[in-house]
Amino acid sequence: QVQLVESGGGLVQAGGSLRLSCVAFGRTASSAAMGWFRQAPGKEREFVAVISWSGGRIYYADSVKGRFTISRDNAKNTVYLQMNSLKPEDTAVYYCAAGPNSSGTYAGGYNYWGQGTQVTVSS
Repeated sequence: QVQLVESGGGLVQAGGSLRLSCVAFGRTASSAAMGWFRQAPGKEREFVAVISWSGGRIYYADSVKGRFTISRDNAKNTVYLQMNSLKPEDTAVYYCAAGPNSSGTYAGGYNYWGQGTQVTVSS
């Protein structure tokens, strides 16, 4: 069993930055792939970024490539999402997810989810 706790969301102006954190509690947390997804009001949950347990495999959604950076510190069982040059369209609830090391862009491939943290970008 893995429990995920996100933090770092908030309100920021367009062009600003935020860093989200997700702490994983559980025996298998450090061996899991970790992903970030987001869901805006009235829209489906969408993939943002994923990082393998070693950090050797990283993918980003095209919409955030070049602006967001995913990283992890396995000693702290924590994954981060550094978000720069934020846009109003980045406004959403951001969710952290953990799954098998092969997990990628498909939400159904993840076993565990956090409660979400709200990110609001004002224009």
